Amino acid sequence: MLSKTSEYGIRALIYIQSENQSGKRPKVPEIAKGIGSPTPYTAKVLQTLAKHKLVSSAKGRGGGFYFQEDSDPTSLYDVIKLLEGEAFFSRCGFGLDSCSDGHPCPMHDDYHPIREKYIETVSRLTIHDLALKVGQNKAYLHDKIW
Repeated sequence: MLSKTSEYGIRALIYIQSENQSGKRPKVPEIAKGIGSPTPYTAKVLQTLAKHKLVSSAKGRGGGFYFQEDSDPTSLYDVIKLLEGEAFFSRCGFGLDSCSDGHPCPMHDDYHPIREKYIETVSRLTIHDLALKVGQNKAYLHDKIW
């Protein structure tokens, strides 16, 4: 399971990308509202993402968050690795600290292929891909319908 930080971080990046595709640079309050996240929490997550150059920001009139036009597409794997840590992708599905092929938990054999498929999926999908779905009204980022 992803932490709230990762959930909000991914949603925020998708929201920013979809707004950028419309020529807009959203600010923190708009992003928070658009993804259903508390504004201070959103600001903190965005600060981390900007510090690690997954998104850029500008202050003042015409400012807000944006993706550099020449930047490589950001995969979900990259975002999760940044916010959760590399160990997230090798954690035991049962919650044990020392689960491995040689010392398996009760779910190990069943969970291993699920984890591998998850890693393949988040490595393939990009923020841009998911923002296109939102922009085409094929997906949404918030539980509430405005």
